[in-house]
Amino acid sequence: MTAHIAADIDILEGTFAVLDDGNIPVDSADWSTGLAAPMTTGAIIMTGINMGTVRVTAAPLPGPPPQDEDRSGWEEIVEISVRATGRLQVESLEEGPAGLPVLNPSGAGWYRLRVHARGREAHYDDVVIDSGEEYLLLAWPTARSPDPTVIRTSTRITHSLEAHHGQPAPGPESIPPPSPPTAKPGQLNTRARPAGSAPTARTKICGSTSRPLTRAGRCVRLRSGGRAHGR
Repeated sequence: MTAHIAADIDILEGTFAVLDDGNIPVDSADWSTGLAAPMTTGAIIMTGINMGTVRVTAAPLPGPPPQDEDRSGWEEIVEISVRATGRLQVESLEEGPAGLPVLNPSGAGWYRLRVHARGREAHYDDVVIDSGEEYLLLAWPTARSPDPTVIRTSTRITHSLEAHHGQPAPGPESIPPPSPPTAKPGQLNTRARPAGSAPTARTKICGSTSRPLTRAGRCVRLRSGGRAHGR
């Protein structure tokens, strides 16, 4: 059995990622599910918080999870196809690789990525040091499927699909998220991110991009005064 390894990941502008050798071809991202956005290679994962930390567990699998996979406690589950040409790794867009297992030990090719999430509504678009959000990422090699699969939906996923004018058939499970709470201890700041909108990590900080970005010139770290560095 493949071990599931977890790490705390720093979040930048409501995103972390599964990147192919650090490349971020953000202009190719399909944001329609509101949770997992596949790109020409790799994928962006959309969090509830704007900045802070989330807990991510990841594991490569030799094949699809068993039909009786334990999904209890997960509020949202989405599957997408992800292409890899190099090493497929979970990364913080602020700090880089998270030290989690490489998700494509079989090498280059197409993989199915199942993204489980819970807690995205608890501090939506807030800046929270310890958000309590959790994610489980499972990946296995398989032929490309052009459409995402919504296994367990939520109000936010449904709204995002409707906003992007394309809705894959959701599975039978549907759990609406709780109402957004009022401010709580540990909440540092809030920002307005409209429901169903794509996070602005790359376009807001780096400007619109027409080529894949890599960590060497990522221009993602914000310093005092709100200036972007690393161009």
